[in-house]
Amino acid sequence: MTVSANLVKELREKTGVGMMECKNALAACGGDLEKACDHLRKKGVASASKKSHRATGEGLVESYIHPGNKVGVLIEVNCETDFVARTDDFRALVRDLAMQVAAAIPLAVHPEELDENVVAKEREIFAEQAKASGKPEKIVEKMVEGRIQKFYEEACLMEQPFIKDQNRKVKDIVTDAIAKIGENIRVRRFVRYQLGR
Repeated sequence: MTVSANLVKELREKTGVGMMECKNALAACGGDLEKACDHLRKKGVASASKKSHRATGEGLVESYIHPGNKVGVLIEVNCETDFVARTDDFRALVRDLAMQVAAAIPLAVHPEELDENVVAKEREIFAEQAKASGKPEKIVEKMVEGRIQKFYEEACLMEQPFIKDQNRKVKDIVTDAIAKIGENIRVRRFVRYQLGR
């Protein structure tokens, strides 16, 4: 199938992927722009997972001070090379992540980094609430697990809905950046300061 240059250009602008990959995706999807977009995202997720084990020894430490100077964030995001760390795409990602930390107040990057005592306390509270509903034990267990997952979505940076697109999680944004940039990217750590806290 022949794909028009305008369609290829439109897909490239929408996804940031190279021209040949856009052309091939459009050809594979019969010229359907939305299907080609999904095709590239799936391919990007697959290639991102292959890169997830590569070492990330470079990166940036970014600071963000929210207007009003009452909230500040320091965040470290790692990549594989200093060349990528200096690109506009990587810098924009790190800045977005710093703004996410300022706005959404996560406690940790990933669920496994949360304090075990905090998780145990939340689980205990959720269990008491679920038992008070009078539901059978198996249903209570499912209710507790569902609430724990919801807690992770609120408390863990990578599980939170992205502030610029509530339909996607932060980890999806990072995965897209890995696919686009071509290197492994890892959010290493952050500190959030709030005046008076």
